[in-house]
Amino acid sequence: MASKKAQFDAEKTLEKIESQFEMVQVLNEKGEVVNKDLMPDLSDEQLEELMRRMVYTRILDQRSISLNRQGRLGFYAPTAGQEASQIASHFALEKDDYILPGYRDVPQIIWHGLPLYKAFLFSRGHFIGNQFPDGVHATSPQIIIGAQYVQTAGVALGMKKRNKKTVAVTYTGDGGTSQGDFYEGINFAGAYGAPAIFIVQNNQYAISTPREVQTAAKTLAQKAVSVGIPGVLVDGMDPLAVYAVVNEARERAVNGGGPTLIETLCYRYGPHTMAGDDPTRYRTSDTDNEWEKKDPLVRFRNFLVEKGIWNEEKENKVIEQAKEEIKEAIKKADETPKQKVTDLISNMFEELPNNLQEQYEIYKEKESK
Repeated sequence: MASKKAQFDAEKTLEKIESQFEMVQVLNEKGEVVNKDLMPDLSDEQLEELMRRMVYTRILDQRSISLNRQGRLGFYAPTAGQEASQIASHFALEKDDYILPGYRDVPQIIWHGLPLYKAFLFSRGHFIGNQFPDGVHATSPQIIIGAQYVQTAGVALGMKKRNKKTVAVTYTGDGGTSQGDFYEGINFAGAYGAPAIFIVQNNQYAISTPREVQTAAKTLAQKAVSVGIPGVLVDGMDPLAVYAVVNEARERAVNGGGPTLIETLCYRYGPHTMAGDDPTRYRTSDTDNEWEKKDPLVRFRNFLVEKGIWNEEKENKVIEQAKEEIKEAIKKADETPKQKVTDLISNMFEELPNNLQEQYEIYKEKESK
């Protein structure tokens, strides 16, 4: 029996959708402008400040890895390679915007106002590291993969109901897009037109699982189509492209255009975390070398040097400033009183239940000796 001819071509429809998601890029790997029409309207001073923050963040990452190996920090997820994705996206935000970070996104909330010593205390699991100063509009970094996406949808809806001209911004990795919370968050925000920006930092690996193994989607940005919101794929190693895309998404959101899903195509040069991950077991040196050629700092440095607004002297000054401030911050973290068991118990409830009250008294007596 002859097979019945299909009345539609589902594969062709998918291919047509996927072909629409071309990567947005302003600077190529050499730091040359390849798309003048997308060049963001940033002054020389703003460009220099963006570079300063990226250099500072790279040094912070290097020193944090060292401090972790010395046993002076706890949990730490390296950020080298993702500075354009993280710092340029934050550079497009306003102070009153709300950030709901993942565990790798500590740099963004530091630049949003979190004191550096508190970031170190967060890494140590100290409760003071989760006590943010007034005016720092951010939550503590989320450890549960993708959970911040649902929370962001709620925060953004609250902003809309209060008629605020602000956005809620969140981040996750490529692995986060395989979580149920990811879909629930972007669907909820889309259904209610909430002013949210959902950023997926596609650094190629969910710990050791390659992106192509966890999903059949050719891009992660195209997942926006399933919930009817705009999706953008951007070169996550290009700070100007990242800034331009996030800035546009923010403008659309605060003017009633709803949420946007942004995939930043990037790479983490270090391990997933410092808790025993060994990237040499699942990545080749050839892959590492290929992505090192796309280093966001090298690319942006070349662009700024060519414009005559950056040089080795300025960069060295930033490096020394970063080292000194990190030294002072870790010292302040060291001087913070050690966390006690009674602190943990008393922070859990406003009024302790009987069983915890008994434990509190027991530990209070032990700690007084």
